[in-house]
Amino acid sequence: MRFPWLILFLLVFPFAAIAQYGTITGVVTNSESKKPLARASVFLSNSSVGTITADDGSFALYSIRPGQYTMIVSILGYENYSKVVMVGSDPIKLDIKLAQKPLMLREVVISSASDWKKNYEQFRKQFIGSDENAKYCEIINPHLLNLSYNQTKQILSANTDQFLIIENKALGYRVKFLVDSFSIDKINGLVSREGSQVFEELPGSDAQKKKWHEKREEAYHGSSMHFFRSLISDKFKDEGFIMYHFDRELNPIRPPDNEIRHRIKVYKDHGMIDSANYYVGLANMPKYYHERLEKPPLFGFEVFTAGDAPGLYAIHFPHFLYVVYTKKTDDTENRDLYRPLDQSNYAVSIITLQGPYAQFDKNGIVVQGGPIFEGAWASQRLSDMLPVDYVPDDAK
Repeated sequence: MRFPWLILFLLVFPFAAIAQYGTITGVVTNSESKKPLARASVFLSNSSVGTITADDGSFALYSIRPGQYTMIVSILGYENYSKVVMVGSDPIKLDIKLAQKPLMLREVVISSASDWKKNYEQFRKQFIGSDENAKYCEIINPHLLNLSYNQTKQILSANTDQFLIIENKALGYRVKFLVDSFSIDKINGLVSREGSQVFEELPGSDAQKKKWHEKREEAYHGSSMHFFRSLISDKFKDEGFIMYHFDRELNPIRPPDNEIRHRIKVYKDHGMIDSANYYVGLANMPKYYHERLEKPPLFGFEVFTAGDAPGLYAIHFPHFLYVVYTKKTDDTENRDLYRPLDQSNYAVSIITLQGPYAQFDKNGIVVQGGPIFEGAWASQRLSDMLPVDYVPDDAK
């Protein structure tokens, strides 16, 4: 019997077709007693790769897309383990020792049921989002959240000791999230989040899975993950992205947002309505002026180079980077987002670096020097989030 050369090659080298994927194996034990820890959660943060340890503490993660990940090991009563791993074709083996958490009494925050509900609704809106997909997201165990609100500083804080479980029935994922810290700073208008999550497929009918697949494709295309991956493949123009250098200056007459919010609240609290209205007027002024796109559009080599280590890439540019995605429109009203008069209503994002450059990996995920996003990418929340190992149809 004669075989085509490809079939013969795969028979002789059965793992050649998946050689580009990586594996991580290891054992989890108690750091003091050296005893194995069973049923510990082991996962790559923000991915769909996860498992639990067996009775002997062993675990194995297979078929991992190459890239840089943060590996998390978590079990109740122990300190979480976190390690950055660069996954390639070579297998990784780890010996993980977890230390027991010291017994600490958590400060009890007494609040009424109405206060908790109000705080929870604010948390949900900023954590999950407020778009169409967010309507189909449900937090299964909300009372696991430790919520507190500092009236003086106007900061809402949240964290969890166990997985917060969210079912995203728009995209078909169950997301298990360890919320290390989450805060909404109302004075400065800042939302910050630290934690790790793992994605699991929701069960569903074939019709449901087809619909979820369509929504996932929609969420992926035009996302920051899509953009960074298209830079690596040098296909960003073909895939609908246009980049420009962008320059602008802050309006010197308009105070910073945090000062405006603070003064409006103080004046309203003291019944000084005229003074409060004066700052309301300042708030309605444009935040920037002298905004300008530098044309023609940029080539990839002008902003994209190899990173500090194999498998990492760097993005760098002066001032700001203005990214247009021409395969999706955005009708969201945002008066602080500059749009040239001759530009169609495409989805637009602006990138601001917090250092000389930011680094991202093969999966299109920023791993160092996290930039600030404005526009389309800034509005993305958990409702639109995909695992970092998601592979769209046009890349399969």
